[in-house]
Amino acid sequence: MNLSIFDVIGPIMIGPSSSHTAGAVKLARVAALIAAKSFTRVEFALHGSFAKTGVGHGTKLALLAGVLGITKDDEQIKHSREIAAARGIAYSFSEVELDDVHENTAVITFTHVDSSKSTIVGCSIGGGRILITNINGVAVEVAAEQPTIVIQQRDQQGVISQISQVLAANDINIGIMRVSRVARRDVATTVIETDDRIPPEVTQQLAALDVVLSVRVIQ
Repeated sequence: MNLSIFDVIGPIMIGPSSSHTAGAVKLARVAALIAAKSFTRVEFALHGSFAKTGVGHGTKLALLAGVLGITKDDEQIKHSREIAAARGIAYSFSEVELDDVHENTAVITFTHVDSSKSTIVGCSIGGGRILITNINGVAVEVAAEQPTIVIQQRDQQGVISQISQVLAANDINIGIMRVSRVARRDVATTVIETDDRIPPEVTQQLAALDVVLSVRVIQ
């Protein structure tokens, strides 16, 4: 196994655990970025170790802080309940048993101001690292360690080419690209990790493509 110094000493953070605290903050924060829209309620269903040992590690506070946009090294984590109340955001926690998932997994469901919902599933895999595994029923892999674009598009020929052309025209190099779909000719999800930050104009160009339904960027 190859280990970096960051795997040994862990991330800069508030809280006792890189998995249950720092990782939980990042997981929820990235989930909110993927959901993209303002929300009035958020439900956390916790699996495995997140559910069983999260109380002592402040996992619930960390998850709530993350969806509020608070980072893992911010002392406001401990005040996340008060901040949510001040913003008028309702929240709840429950336990869930899932099959074939990491022990530190959370199912995060956002209820948006337009009454629509977004459900993001992800896990904290250690050392403050995370993996988003499902977006609204579509299996994905989003680590959020590099600038990442999450695109929902129509599943038809030529879509990937159009997306790639926009990035190439803006000198953005694709590191990893993964495409997932629920069914043929339905909606597909493309996750792209890049070597470069994504300027706002690139997001706008991607969103303007007729075949693209939504674009979310995690810097």
